[in-house]
Amino acid sequence: MTYPVSGSCQCGGVTYTLLSEPKLVVACHCKECQKLSTSAFSLTAMVDADAVVFEGEMKEWSRVADSGNISAATFCPTCGNRIYHFNPTEPENIKLKPSNLSDTSLIQPSVHIWVSEKQDWFQIPDKVKVFDKQL
Repeated sequence: MTYPVSGSCQCGGVTYTLLSEPKLVVACHCKECQKLSTSAFSLTAMVDADAVVFEGEMKEWSRVADSGNISAATFCPTCGNRIYHFNPTEPENIKLKPSNLSDTSLIQPSVHIWVSEKQDWFQIPDKVKVFDKQL
């Protein structure tokens, strides 16, 4: 894949440019991510904050994660599409939601986490790292 690659929310009110390859792409099977994605898991691309340029208004929402850390999320206030998650104590790291990229070919998770809460019908591909809970 060639970088930069662009992304946007469903309505186009928030756009962004990903300047470089993600450090890691993760599929999370926890119940919270199932709620978020309305599917069996949620995809996250771990990137450096300075590797993404955002445009448009975003709102924030947060909750306390099982680890005790704050899990904050940004989203488009018009269509509600999640753009990225972050831990406020680690602002240099962004957990980008890559399903809204214009080229989704980079969405090839090499790690599956929280498989202890995985839907029984989903089969995890061979040759990926698997964790019962968090990394």
